[in-house]
Amino acid sequence: MTSPSALLALEDGTLWRGVGFGAVGDTTGEVVFNTSMTGYQEIITDPSYHGQIMVMTAPQIGNTGITPEDDESERAWTAGFVVRELSSLASNYRSRQTLDAYLAESGVVGIREVSTRALVKHIRTHGAMRAALSSADTDPQRLLALARSSRDMNGLDLAREVTCAAQYEWVEGADVQWYLPNAQPESRRAVRNPAGAAVAQAHIVAFDFGIKRNILRMLASRGCRITVVPATTTAEQVLALRPDGVFLSNGPGDPAACPYAVEATRALLGRVPIFGICLGHQILGLALGGATYKMKFGHRGGNQPVLADSRVEISSHNHGFAVQAGSLPADVTVSHINLNDQCVEGLRAPSRKAFSVQYHPEAAPGPHDANYLFDEFMAMVAAH
Repeated sequence: MTSPSALLALEDGTLWRGVGFGAVGDTTGEVVFNTSMTGYQEIITDPSYHGQIMVMTAPQIGNTGITPEDDESERAWTAGFVVRELSSLASNYRSRQTLDAYLAESGVVGIREVSTRALVKHIRTHGAMRAALSSADTDPQRLLALARSSRDMNGLDLAREVTCAAQYEWVEGADVQWYLPNAQPESRRAVRNPAGAAVAQAHIVAFDFGIKRNILRMLASRGCRITVVPATTTAEQVLALRPDGVFLSNGPGDPAACPYAVEATRALLGRVPIFGICLGHQILGLALGGATYKMKFGHRGGNQPVLADSRVEISSHNHGFAVQAGSLPADVTVSHINLNDQCVEGLRAPSRKAFSVQYHPEAAPGPHDANYLFDEFMAMVAAH
């Protein structure tokens, strides 16, 4: 079967032609790029990419196929997928499906044979912007109008669109039962915190702003019982669950458009240990009295250098917004800095029992330089 032609139209009027793959149809979203050389399946299924058309900078994508066990959520979330070359082979003993077939099944429109190097340089120069992609009707004027009428990421609350429908208990190894509103937690058992002391199984309440499965696995591997709650859960509802710690998850959209999450976090400060990642980091920054801003093209990829105290970590990122350093109160410390652009990558507020990082210490497939942050959270929970 002949592949359809496809066209990506950016709101600034530039057109990028290629060949369609995956689903046939139209899509819109913010066009962004990711510098990861692997992990495309985790990217596609990460709810943080909801509303975004993803451009992969690696020249060939799809060569390891699709493995259901590697999904970061229950579905594909990217609005569209752009590659230079789609691998004709899926060479991986764990693979169950090709990327082309997976995107077609998931309703995600893809385009290949695009000069992704030129496209990424364009985004870096002019910034992330709205775009429309079609493999069904490639009329340029129609797609430009579609791009310019699509949603702007500024002021957009996407956490409500990706969060779970109801509170549930995470059960490790039961991914097929992703929503478990009536699940019973296992009986409490003794585990060891990083300091070596035996403690009762910690109960962590995790806000789902678009949470990734590997975050839940990382917490579960440290002996935690995890209750996942919807993004709009109030502080009173969280405290009624009697948590030993609260986790603020990753997620898509503008953090300033989530006042309900900021209000809940502010009310929890000082009452229970809090650890935030990605959008959760930004929400914590706002709850502490800081401000956030939209970056020109953001950080997305698995190779960002971050200075943490006296060491440099190579880290995985996915964010288009950031916390403004000068907006934070005196009792909040900027603990991590991006060495590429000096962006704030971590916060610590010990007097309020809270800390956060902008990047992903749980990153699958990696890097794993920052796994220790989950141990720090467990130590904080044990001390509390």
